[in-house]
Amino acid sequence: MENLLRPLIVVGGSVMLTLVIGWATDFLLRKADARHHETPLWGSLRRGRIPYQLVLFAALLRGSYDEVRLLENHRDGIGQTLTLLLIGSAAWLVIRIAAAVVETSYSRYANAHAQRDPARVRRVRTQVTLIMRVVSAIVAVVAAATMLLTFPAFKAAGASLLASAGILGIVAGVAAQSTLGNLFAGLQIAFGDMVRIGDTVVVDGEWGTVEEITLTFLTVRTWDERRITMPVSYFTSKPFENWSRGTPQMTGTVFWHVDHSAPLEAMREKLRDILRECPAWDGRAYNLTVTDSTPSTMEVRALVTGKDADDIWTVRVTVREQMLSWLAEEHPYALPRVNTADAILPPSSRGNGHRPSPEAVPAQQRRYHGNGSGRPGH
Repeated sequence: MENLLRPLIVVGGSVMLTLVIGWATDFLLRKADARHHETPLWGSLRRGRIPYQLVLFAALLRGSYDEVRLLENHRDGIGQTLTLLLIGSAAWLVIRIAAAVVETSYSRYANAHAQRDPARVRRVRTQVTLIMRVVSAIVAVVAAATMLLTFPAFKAAGASLLASAGILGIVAGVAAQSTLGNLFAGLQIAFGDMVRIGDTVVVDGEWGTVEEITLTFLTVRTWDERRITMPVSYFTSKPFENWSRGTPQMTGTVFWHVDHSAPLEAMREKLRDILRECPAWDGRAYNLTVTDSTPSTMEVRALVTGKDADDIWTVRVTVREQMLSWLAEEHPYALPRVNTADAILPPSSRGNGHRPSPEAVPAQQRRYHGNGSGRPGH
């Protein structure tokens, strides 16, 4: 009877004590979270209740397992398993606590500076993300090393491992040269302020927004919702465009090819009217000028401004579309035309069914055809 009751008391007591302490801790965290709405710390700490209970259960059972006197032949294996569970759950709990503290600090900073300096907030967010990844990696490595050291075989091999650490380090450094390069590039990006999460960038001709930065790769979400994953070393070794550096304000261009008779002053007035009705225009500047000319058309360029890359795109497409519609309705003669000329046959060629080449027709015998507006073609 004692052999049956003892395991039930020890194991059941460990489980009940773990549940009671876990419930009491969670209750206190919920009360603190409800009382302090200004900080998300207490709510974030509640995410660690599962590893917290695992730590409690493993510690209680590991400390009292010798009193169970059950499976004596497997005592060492069971004790080893409980030790590994304790180390793993403790590492998990440390990562959750560190994440809660870091997220709380970032949340306070973002709420205080989001309106005044959004670029700096994105920079801190990038640094916080990479710092958490580094901390998680370090804790995981330390936990794995601690688990390995609990095995007697690894303790005996410790001296030989230390003796060959120099050679292994050289070999590992050569083999993982690219990985280490990306690792250091990730740290350089985090603290060098070259690119941040949320920045608008152009890489390899693709325009998009930085969505994720890790220690080894960076993900760019393009305007058509594709994801481009690139090694972080690319951003430290090659030039790229970062439209969010400094101020996000941008100047955009819109080009039209129109007839030489196009009403430029009327187009300038129409551009002003279009921009006044476009919410994406920030009101800083605009102009319209002729930038090039060909024998048949001239190139007209409009400069417009916007507060960021998204708005400048909206302004450009709006101006282009509405200006073309206005020209087609109000000034159709200003749109590009294909000029044609009737060939006049010389007397010697009339009636023989042959048409001369355009070079054979005298220039003074050619006439231009417009679009019914009475204006000559160009």
